[in-house]
Amino acid sequence: MRPRVKASVLWGVIGVLAFLVLLQGYELWTGYRYDLGVKAGVAVGVAVGATGLSYVGDSVLFESKGRT
Repeated sequence: MRPRVKASVLWGVIGVLAFLVLLQGYELWTGYRYDLGVKAGVAVGVAVGATGLSYVGDSVLFESKGRT
């Protein structure tokens, strides 16, 4: 796996874990519980979004420095 793809996937995993921790804290604070389907759907969206944005952002930020 190319390093750029690997880094993007890892940022996606970090994004999902951060989202789930924040959601759990919110649920504990307020006492309101979301359905598992809602949690899973949003977590997938966060994973795709974080992975895609980090992949595109890497090329934009490091394009002039020759990093691949």
